[in-house]
Amino acid sequence: MTAPWRTYEWQIGWRYTRGGRRRAAARAAGRATGATGGTQPQRRDGFISFISAISVLGIMLGVAALIIVLSVMNGFQKEVRDRMLSVMPHIELSAADGDALPDWRALAQAARQAAPQVQAAAPFTAVQALLSHGDSLRGAMVRGISPAEEATVTPLAALQRDSFSALQPGRWQIVLGGELARQLDVRVGDKLTLMAPGGQVTPAGTVPRLRSFTVAGTFDSGHYEHDSTLALIHLDDASRLFRVEGPTGVQLKLPHALDAPATAATLRQQLPASVRVSDWTRVNRAWYDAVQVEKRLMGIILTLIVAIAAFNLVSSLVMTVNQKRADIAILRTLGASPRSIMGIFVVQGSLAGFMGTAAGLLLGMLVAFHIDTIVPAIERLLGIAFLPGSIYLISRMPSQPLASDIVPITVMALLLSLAATLYPSWRASRIQPAQALRYE
Repeated sequence: MTAPWRTYEWQIGWRYTRGGRRRAAARAAGRATGATGGTQPQRRDGFISFISAISVLGIMLGVAALIIVLSVMNGFQKEVRDRMLSVMPHIELSAADGDALPDWRALAQAARQAAPQVQAAAPFTAVQALLSHGDSLRGAMVRGISPAEEATVTPLAALQRDSFSALQPGRWQIVLGGELARQLDVRVGDKLTLMAPGGQVTPAGTVPRLRSFTVAGTFDSGHYEHDSTLALIHLDDASRLFRVEGPTGVQLKLPHALDAPATAATLRQQLPASVRVSDWTRVNRAWYDAVQVEKRLMGIILTLIVAIAAFNLVSSLVMTVNQKRADIAILRTLGASPRSIMGIFVVQGSLAGFMGTAAGLLLGMLVAFHIDTIVPAIERLLGIAFLPGSIYLISRMPSQPLASDIVPITVMALLLSLAATLYPSWRASRIQPAQALRYE
């Protein structure tokens, strides 16, 4: 049995694909022998080769653009996600009624048994409150934490151990987000007033519960929402100030942040109904959904570019079929079936699509993996900065190529190229030998 790649359909399709070099050799031979005929067909061949080259180039650039753009979007998404998760856990467990947990360690152990991938757990108490300093008054999410356990769950606590270790029970110390500290105009060592919700009933009426705190430190996670609204105090101080009988929730850390939705679903099934489970994608649903929609729409737009380039193969193959009518007729008279004729042009178009996709894949991967070198070189050459450090928190162009993006892009480009060959190939298979050879 003849191997598929040795059949005449493959051989002729490959010969038509690289026909430009053969035509160049034929023109050179014609000049050497002084032949002058065939100028018009040669010009037609050159135009068809130009259209084919443009199609291959379009597929290459479209595939490369898809890989580069999605890799950069993944890089930005990872940067923002890492900054966000530096001060918040992957999963939070809390009482469904909002009350304090009777035994947070038992709940953490139950979570580890239900989901063995849970690496660490830490208690917390979170309450909305008001912070004031001088004439400045700001709302904040005051979170009571245990510094030792917090360092095992959130990276920021591990990086800023000095500031977080200052949170000792009974000392009434507070750590503020950098932007919140700037809004309140406070520095380390300054005192501010925390106003707890739910006033205290006295004979003179209901008065707010106030407590003076000393600023022990500040943090900058790089995520504005957290830096401008989050304040941290010790867990025992939070229990006394907000009058709760212990932590109101448990934070869980996983090996990979993207596993949080699946792990949270498992915990919802295994833990009692009185426990509320939320992962970071639900807490930040607006941001997470916006990123996913933006990435999906960008992929669709760039896919249309690849589709346009792929379907340029239709015009080049149609012109090739019209030019090769005599060759097709001769093959038919020699016994070639319509299916074989169709296979010849499917091979020709598929090879062009494969070459364009392979070149685009190599170009896209090269740029995506070396964008941290390419972008600074372009900035130096043009004398501009794409991400000025004075404006953006991210001053470099991040990139994260993912196989989950690259493989579908490659398959999609190949399928579009194959689809573009079907009509011209079918048209070639319908050519009647007698009509094609009538004027030859």
